[in-house]
Amino acid sequence: MSMKMEKDTAREDQETTSAVEPLSPISQLFVSPTLYCIIIFTLGFQTRCNPSSIVEGIKRTWIKFPRFSCKLEMKKKGKAVWVPATYRVEDHVIVPDIDYSNIENPDQFIEDYTSNLANTPMDISKPLWEFHILNIKTSNAESLCIGKLHHSLGDGMSLMSLLLAISRKTSNPEALPTTAATRKHVDSNDKDWWLVRRFWFMIRVIFTTVVELFKYILTLCFMRDSLTPLTGKTRDKILSRKIIQRFISLDDVKMVKNTMEMKINDVLLGMTQAGLSRYLSRKYDEDMVVEKKKLLEKIRLRGTVIVNLRETAKIEDLATMMAKGSKSRWGNFVGLVMFPIWVRSEDDPLEYIRRAKSTMDVKKLSLESLLCYQGIKLAMKMFGEKVVETLVRRIFDHTTLAFSNVVGPDEETSFFGHPMSYVTASALGGSQALIIHFVSYVDKIIINLAVDTTVIPDPHILCDDLVEALNVIKHAALEKGDRKMEV
Repeated sequence: MSMKMEKDTAREDQETTSAVEPLSPISQLFVSPTLYCIIIFTLGFQTRCNPSSIVEGIKRTWIKFPRFSCKLEMKKKGKAVWVPATYRVEDHVIVPDIDYSNIENPDQFIEDYTSNLANTPMDISKPLWEFHILNIKTSNAESLCIGKLHHSLGDGMSLMSLLLAISRKTSNPEALPTTAATRKHVDSNDKDWWLVRRFWFMIRVIFTTVVELFKYILTLCFMRDSLTPLTGKTRDKILSRKIIQRFISLDDVKMVKNTMEMKINDVLLGMTQAGLSRYLSRKYDEDMVVEKKKLLEKIRLRGTVIVNLRETAKIEDLATMMAKGSKSRWGNFVGLVMFPIWVRSEDDPLEYIRRAKSTMDVKKLSLESLLCYQGIKLAMKMFGEKVVETLVRRIFDHTTLAFSNVVGPDEETSFFGHPMSYVTASALGGSQALIIHFVSYVDKIIINLAVDTTVIPDPHILCDDLVEALNVIKHAALEKGDRKMEV
């Protein structure tokens, strides 16, 4: 039965992918030595993990997607292509031989294990994915599945959609999970003055895009972020990544969102600004309060965001594709956006949220992410990969951190029969010393920090500052809400 399944899979792969397929422009950049990028994700389970169930589940679903049955092959002039490969799924599902009874601190062990994976190069002679199964109980799970993927396989939204497509609701094993992103939103029927509003909107979009593109040019030419304790070192590769996590309440974030009448992403960005301000404030001389405050105000700190350019997450399409062999859009369809981080010593914690919303409102108007993607494609054709690689690297070298927010399932979900307690992920690449990812799951948000420990030796303190920043903002929002009710 297993042999028949493998033959069917091989036949389906031949039908859905060519013998040799070039990488997309963005994926080509992720393969380059200086921008080498991988994704580490962790699935926490509520029960002990059965490795054989994971293997059989992957054979039924995961490997039916052509990308995961191909390997990278380098051609002349450094060009990489996808080539179908013969492999055993069992070789990619790793169950390490570990004596768990001698582990005193399971959370620290998982942190070290994940960080070691992040710092170990992938073997490009085989498909670029692997699962590590650890039946060890931690503070937040009974067992874990740690995945490692090369970013050339797809962007964060594609991979999260694929994860959801092979998962099922715990309450209904036959139903696909849902997220806020997969629900349909009803547009307003108010069409009064729509022509005037549309014209004014187009003017704002054009103006904002021109301004943001001008900032891009300045950054490529000479404009760097200020030197701070968060500034990364300019080098080809970071060999000392450390990944740590913290859990916060999604209800707390929603409370702030509703009180301030903003989006969840605004709250998370505001929390990040407040947390980084707390961390940098501590790093500077505690005895120089006045000078320190002025110093913070002079800091230029910016983050880069990989923005998904797809309209919707095609979970249903991916599930259908794996079941029937239909095709679905896949790959790295993303653009790059730069945003300023408001680093200040603010007396009003809600100011960080207001500034975040102001920044996000501008970015939503700008077409910089789409133009960035199209610009990379055009530059690849005109000047070649090396020139584009140099330009993109300058963006990362001249900014301080990377930031992203991925929406996970909002209902309890199982992964091949294993009920999940959380899911989190981090994309690692470039020269930035700090990468912050937020991933939601049901009623919680997981903060995932990936840091260069030669630059940030105390990432746990930085993570604590982010959590404490949310607590301070939450209390300020509660007081604001109470005042509204009194009025």
